[in-house]
Amino acid sequence: MAKKIASKKQSVKKIFVLDTSVILYDHNAIKNFEEHDVAIPITVLEELDNFKKGNDTINFEAREFIRYLDKLSGEYTLQDWIPINGRGRGKFKVIMNEKPKSLDAQIVFGERKPDHRILNAALSMSEIHTDKSVILVTKDVNLRLKAKSLNIHAEDYQTGKIKNLETLYTGRSISEKIKPSIIDQVYAKGFISYDFIFKQKPAANHYFVLKNDRNSVLSYYNAANESIERVDKHPAHGIKPRNAEQAFAIHAILNPAVNLVSIQGMAGTGKTLIALAGALHQRQNYRQIYLARPIIPLNNRDIGFLPGDIKSKINPYMEPLWDNLKMIQNQWKETDKEFQKITEMVTNEKIVISPLAYIRGRSLSNIIFIVDEAQNLTPLEVKTIITRAGEGTKIIFTGDIHQIDTPYLDAQSNGLSYLIDRIKDNPLYAHITLEKGERSELANLANYLL
Repeated sequence: MAKKIASKKQSVKKIFVLDTSVILYDHNAIKNFEEHDVAIPITVLEELDNFKKGNDTINFEAREFIRYLDKLSGEYTLQDWIPINGRGRGKFKVIMNEKPKSLDAQIVFGERKPDHRILNAALSMSEIHTDKSVILVTKDVNLRLKAKSLNIHAEDYQTGKIKNLETLYTGRSISEKIKPSIIDQVYAKGFISYDFIFKQKPAANHYFVLKNDRNSVLSYYNAANESIERVDKHPAHGIKPRNAEQAFAIHAILNPAVNLVSIQGMAGTGKTLIALAGALHQRQNYRQIYLARPIIPLNNRDIGFLPGDIKSKINPYMEPLWDNLKMIQNQWKETDKEFQKITEMVTNEKIVISPLAYIRGRSLSNIIFIVDEAQNLTPLEVKTIITRAGEGTKIIFTGDIHQIDTPYLDAQSNGLSYLIDRIKDNPLYAHITLEKGERSELANLANYLL
């Protein structure tokens, strides 16, 4: 009997009501609800109209969705249930009725605003389609809470979201009780076949600390040679690794066989510093070094409210990148060749620090492209950056998935987490998670206790 009840429950058809935040996150969202129907409140179309102009990713998403809806509707009116292209998919329509009979969100919350009209659209659909389960889908946490207070079933948009953050790939592991003879061979020869240590092939470019009671050796799996190879603690442009994780990160950046690197870790672990030092170390192999980061204005206000010209507006957001560059440069005296070389590279635009939005449309051939604060990007933005890579380009993403500044992303749905989860075990890719803070004892105290 229990099985029959469960089967009947699963067969109930659903109507998913999409919020604007879902469309701005993924313009293809309407295609990702299998056989179930999708409804778009008219308020969402009105809000998308405000986002259709501009060069940011959300503007692109708004335009693409509007074009898709126009193409899909054809000769239908948007008040009809229109089939969604693709086998096994349901239908969609635009909800014009945003005035439910039983409950009005605008009265309940005492304010007329788009979010409350979207809640009313979901309520009206529940009244009309009593035989179906109506679910509001939104990436706005507060809107989900408001929906649940009105007894509306509300969910986050799951496509592109990491299911289990605790199992997110770290890129490294510790192997205990390794035979002393194996560690000695890795030290002496620099490599050993993986099957002397592991029963199964490790992930490509996975890093190991091989240990026994007395000794240990840093290593990684070279998938091309099917061998475990020694990793030495080499400095990068004067920056010495302070722990095994940093040594692994530098190795990944300097590995010519790896074109895509991601470094994840909390503040003070040295992500950006190591990425920049690694880029400078191999500067002669590339045409330019680009450092970019997304601009996340204070309180999510547009930078237009800041005083000054565009350079004055964006400089505060780029300062952390300049700070890391100055830290590397200040290892030498101003009269030293290395100090002057970095100044010359900046002057001649061999090193370019810029907002990420300004990189769009640029050629990414034969450059090292460092994307800082990548946790503030959507999966689509990360994909867009990588797909622009031309010949001879290496891309490095750095970020902390637990320190997100954008309102509709979290540790499970941001582009950095998505990248780590999807591309692990590819020979072109290496990832390392940094856990030990190296900025200062005071910074470590704040990270762990506050």
